[in-house]
Formats: sequence, structure tokens, C-alpha cells
Amino acid sequence: MKTVKLSKRATNMQASPIRKLYDAANEAKERGTHIYHVNIGQPDIKTPKSFVKALKEFEQDVIEYAPSHGMKECHEAYQRYYQNKNIKLKQSEIVITTGGSEAIVFALAAVTDPGDEVLVFEPFYTNYNGFASMVGTKLRPITLNINDGFHLPDSSEIESKISQKTKAILLCNPNNPTGTVYTKKELDAVVKIAEKYNLFLIADEVYSDFVFSGKHKSLLQYPQVEDKVIVIDSVSKKYSSCGVRIGAFISRNQDLIATAIKLGQARLSVATIEQRAAAKMIGKQENYLKKTVAEYQKRRDVVFEELQKIKGVTLSKPEGAFYNIVGLPIKDAEHFAKWLLEEFSYQGATVMVAPAEGFYATKGKGKNEIRIAYVLKSSDMRKAMKILEKGLEEYQKNN
Repeated sequence: MKTVKLSKRATNMQASPIRKLYDAANEAKERGTHIYHVNIGQPDIKTPKSFVKALKEFEQDVIEYAPSHGMKECHEAYQRYYQNKNIKLKQSEIVITTGGSEAIVFALAAVTDPGDEVLVFEPFYTNYNGFASMVGTKLRPITLNINDGFHLPDSSEIESKISQKTKAILLCNPNNPTGTVYTKKELDAVVKIAEKYNLFLIADEVYSDFVFSGKHKSLLQYPQVEDKVIVIDSVSKKYSSCGVRIGAFISRNQDLIATAIKLGQARLSVATIEQRAAAKMIGKQENYLKKTVAEYQKRRDVVFEELQKIKGVTLSKPEGAFYNIVGLPIKDAEHFAKWLLEEFSYQGATVMVAPAEGFYATKGKGKNEIRIAYVLKSSDMRKAMKILEKGLEEYQKNN
């Protein structure tokens, strides 16, 4: 009997390096080992009470489809949020999406045809690979250096990667997975390149509130390229509500907005109840955000302090978001990450990290690196880093 073949799209799509070791983690838990999860950006900070309150108070006899482009109150909430940042938006410049993930898929689908290229700075959010596979886009990577904090290279290096197939530059700022916050000078340079080569700019600004040093500047603040910019936003991280799945596709280019709405119509609508509840917290949680950012900065400092004590580790101090890419004195970080779960524990616990190779598009890059998400309270992050240190010592003896 002949085997039915899956599509190339399906077979070429990579598994998430963030989630691929979950079976090993579950087996470790079944053995009674406590696991410190620093592999995934799942915050432990409580979701704002206003969201939960709105859910409990929701009353409607029939829960109807929401408009494909999003509900009015959700548009108004995002207007309010950006007004707090001195960025004025019209409701017609916002499309509500199923999380930031869908907004990225919409952006890639809107600006590329199958086979077209998008420049991306690696290491990058690993799911960009998956999103690009869905729509047939090719990511063309520009490799950044851990020794200079993964900041952007000279314009000439970026321009050398541009071809006739290049349609856009995708930039995550503040950056997941590196924690880099790009300077105004760096952003100015990218904007000039987009003008020169007539490229779209896709700005993943999901972590825009999480800045510890430097200052975040949105690409919405560059009027000279307002027809080229798409900003991706989400409630997941800023309001510690990853399961809510509310995001936004934002652009002042009405052709892009019309395309995003068509894509939204094809998937019908974003969840009605979640939009209603999210509208009660978006742009109304300034004190919550300040406290949250301060808490993540404390955790960042603990992680950086502990990692600096480990012999052979390479790292830079994150400037924002809540991640760090860390170079380890080993050859294969994925093997090490799996070993931590399957063969190692320290005082009844181990740590789960994300191998960084999957955050690169260039083959062989990131093989000795991991991503750490400092999403646990400071005392737990300190314990997790101690386990990582002890694990490295033991691993190097036998591998």
C-alpha cells in the first residue's frame, strides 16, 4: 500500500524548541522531580483583576460573532493605550487578532507572495519560522553577536542581504529572545533602508513596556514610513494573560488594513467574551505595568548575577523583555537540556531551558546556546540558576 505524503509545508515546519522537550519534562515530574520552567515565556504574575471581573460580569443570552476586524470597545482600548504613549491612532488603523501570533501571520501574508523573502535578525522568536512556513515566506537571516548584546550591524551588512525577492524587514523590539532594546540610531538606520529599498517594516512590539535600560521607540513614530509599517501588539505578556489570545495588527496604510480585515473575515472573528474583558484592562493598567516591569528587572538582575558566576558562560545583560540568550561551555545545548530532564536533579529539582538553535535560521548557529525566560519569582530564579550551574558541572564531567 502506498504511503500518503504530507505537504512540504508540513514536513519542513520545525517543532518549537520551547515546547519540544515536554514529554521528557512530564516524565521527570512523574518521577517526583520538581522542574523550574524557564523555557517558556509564561509569566507567573497575576492577571489584572479588571479582566477577571469583566468575565464574571458578562451577560448575554446569545454570544454572537464579533466583527471580523474587532469590537469597538477593543479598538477604543488600544487607542487609549497608544495615546498614553503619545501615539495617536484611528480605529480604522487597528485590526484585533487572535493574539500577536495571528497578527504576524497576517502581516507576512499581506506583504509577501510564496518564495518572497523577509529579512530577520537572528536569534529571533522561533515561531517566526513556523509563521513563515504557513504562508510560504522565506526568512533571510542576519546573524547578531552575543558579545555586543545582539545589537544591529552596520547598514551595509543589512543592505548586503537585500535581493529582488526581499519585501520586508521583521524587527522584534524589545527583543525576544535576546532582551535587546534597539537604540534610536539603530531604528533610524533601519527606517532609512526601508525608504531606500521600498520595503515594509513589520515591528513586533509586544514587549514595548518592558524596558530596563535605554528607551523604546515605536516604528509608529516615524511618519516618513507610515505607509510601510505594521506594528504587532498583544495583551499576553504586558497583562500576564497569555491564554486570553487578544492581539492587534496596526498600520496607517489602509490597503494593509483592508488586507488584514479580509484575512480576518476568512477566520470569522476573535473571541467575543475575551475582547469585552480585555477592553477593560488595555490602557488602564499603568500602575500594574510599572510594578510588573520593576519585578522583571529584579529577576533580570538575579539571573545575570548568578550566571556571571558560572565558568565559561557567555552572556550580555538584557535591556528589556524578560529573556536572555546564554552561551554555554558545551557543544550541544539540546542534548544538555534533555539530559537535565532525563538524568539530572539537584536537591530533588531540575531546570527546563529552551535550546537556542531553533531561534536561528542559519544552520549550526546557536547550538551551544539556550534561552532563559525569567518568569519565576526571584528566589526561584536564583535556585534555577544554581541547578543550571550544578548541572553544567556534572554534564561536563561525563560528556
